[in-house]
Amino acid sequence: MTNRVTLPLTLLLLFTFCTTSTTNKPTLHDYHVGEKWVWSWKRTVEGEVRSEGEDIQEVVDYHGSLGFWNGVDTSLISTTLNQEQRSTPFRDWPLYVGKKWKYESEWENNEGTKGKTSQDVEVVAFEDLQVIAGKFKAYKITYEGIVTNSRGFKGEMSDTWWYSPELKNYIKHVNKDGYGVYTNELTNYSSSR
Repeated sequence: MTNRVTLPLTLLLLFTFCTTSTTNKPTLHDYHVGEKWVWSWKRTVEGEVRSEGEDIQEVVDYHGSLGFWNGVDTSLISTTLNQEQRSTPFRDWPLYVGKKWKYESEWENNEGTKGKTSQDVEVVAFEDLQVIAGKFKAYKITYEGIVTNSRGFKGEMSDTWWYSPELKNYIKHVNKDGYGVYTNELTNYSSSR
């Protein structure tokens, strides 16, 4: 009798702990005026810090709607959330461990150089990550591929992002472009509640 009860209970517990979580894209109602994220970033080349700074994102009232303020400009959150899902998106919702997709982007930097990024993406883990702001559960998402630009550059680029469903944002980003390493880490999060 004990074996008949123990085996199903063991299987149930094993199945519960092995299931993967799935996270959908945040909605406008998930954000609140006063929420604020602060990241510190630095760029190192051959072990030497070449530049560093701080980025912010704060939820503000913007003409009667919610907006993201980055310290200079404000963009409507609804516009950001309601962008049409491309066939090669930066994030392909919902997120879950094992999900794979292709990310492609054409861009232009502030110096007028145009480029294209093409990367294979995979959600490789849902793990605890300690950052300066605290310890959070986050999806570890890897991006591996090529970047090219109008100056004739072509090189490999890898990015690793940790996205926290609880904070509705990334908590760490590491970019390696063959010349240096760019690291961005959440140093502070304040909720409006």
